[in-house]
This record gives sequence, structure tokens and C-alpha cells, in this order.
Amino acid sequence: MTKEHYTYQPRQGHGLPHDPLNAIIGPRPIGWISSHDGQGNHNLAPYSFFNCFNYSPPLIGFASSGWKDSVANITRTGEFVWNLVTRPLAEAMNASSAALAPEGDEFTYAGLKTLPSVEVAACRVAESPVHFECRLTQCLRLQDADGRELDSWLVLGEVVRIHIDPRLLTDGVYQTSQAQPVLRAGGPSAYYGISDEQRFDLFRPQVP
Repeated sequence: MTKEHYTYQPRQGHGLPHDPLNAIIGPRPIGWISSHDGQGNHNLAPYSFFNCFNYSPPLIGFASSGWKDSVANITRTGEFVWNLVTRPLAEAMNASSAALAPEGDEFTYAGLKTLPSVEVAACRVAESPVHFECRLTQCLRLQDADGRELDSWLVLGEVVRIHIDPRLLTDGVYQTSQAQPVLRAGGPSAYYGISDEQRFDLFRPQVP
């Protein structure tokens, strides 16, 4: 006989020391998003609600709680860059989450260098080994099941150019664990990495 589940309605509160949602849906890739306001000011911010949503053309997206500088910049200019967060860059990524003024420069604050992009005007994080240059496809205001609009925004963009450090390619195959990606977990401070020791392979079943 199985034990009864702990159950609750999110709208009524979870009744736990910390909301478990982020821990259950995790670890999650980090959307380290660089953008610009079109007037010479650059922005860099991490978003833990991030993922890839389409293969061809490649579409990636992140969700922002509140109309933050990243959303304002991207909807104004129509472009942004995703930068891979690696373990050596974790502390800089965290520093870039500081709530600076709109004209503040998170690159400088986090001690990072910039690289110019090819297809867009938003800068890349020079220290990151992988970048996706993106053009905005949609910015959607999220709503609840009752149709009430929320102060949350989903930003989607088409990846128009990809940059990969060649050291992460072995015989043309990208080595995920070698990049040491950082993944966001639950609670106020938990992050994870991945390793080849934890890898296993599954192939899709071939139905005759």
C-alpha cells in the first residue's frame, strides 16, 4: 500500500518551508540573455525558466516575472543573445542577476568581457563557449486558467547564428558534459552540474 501523497492547490499556498515547484521541475537550463536598448546600453541577465521549443527553425525562449529590462530591450530592438553558463562562469552569472538601474552594465558589474555578434547588435559574453544569436519571434503575456493576464512574459526567438568553441566538438559531435553547463534547481541557492558518469543512453523504439 502506497503512502498518501502530499497534495495542495497552488493558489491556496503550498504549506511548505519553500515552494517545491522549482525543485520538481529541475534542474533547468539557464537562459543567460544579453540584450541592448538601442541607445548604447547593454544588459545581461539569467533566467531559469528557459528552454528550446522547436528544432527547425531553432526557437528558444525564456519567461520573465515582470516587465524587466531584458523584455523591454528585446521588444524594442527585436533581438537578443543566449550565452551558455558553465561552471567557471557560475559566479559571474549570479552577479549579473543584480538589480542594477536600466543604464547599469551587468557585463562590467560581473567582470565579463563582450564580443560583437554577427547577425544582431546585442553583445555576446566573451568568456562563454557557446552563443545563440536570436531574433524575436513572439512576446506573449501569460495568463492563468481563468484568462486573467499575469505580470509574466514569455519571449521567443529564432536562433539565426550559433557559435561553438571547437574544443567542445569531438569528431563533429558536441560534448555536453565537457562544457560543464550549470543547471538551476530548487530553493534559493541550489545549482547542479552534469557528468559523463551519470550518462545513460536510450534509443527510440522502432515499431515494425
